[in-house]
Amino acid sequence: MLTPKSILVIEDEPLIAMMLEDYLDVLGHKVVGTVDTVAEALDRVAKGDFDAAILDVHLRGNEPSWPVADALSDGGIPFLLATGGLTDQPPARHADARILAKPFTIDGIRAALNRCFPDA
Repeated sequence: MLTPKSILVIEDEPLIAMMLEDYLDVLGHKVVGTVDTVAEALDRVAKGDFDAAILDVHLRGNEPSWPVADALSDGGIPFLLATGGLTDQPPARHADARILAKPFTIDGIRAALNRCFPDA
């Protein structure tokens, strides 16, 4: 079983964000915050203090979240790309990013987080 982690949820759909929070809580993890725009996400990533993030591929206004993925990668913070199906190829830098497919299930989230922390 994965030791509890602190997770930042970066999702622009409130009901999906709440569902993720509930699933993470059931799995024993701590949600350190939820943000829904690229600007807010970049501010939160700069502050750090979390173990991983769940990052929606498109945020408010259909804005691509690749700058956030870049910041997470630069900080060495593991993340899951949450998507209902990528319509465009991710930038080469994130071609191997771990995917969390929508619709989410608690088992899918557990498995994806275990892939982020294989040695934990």
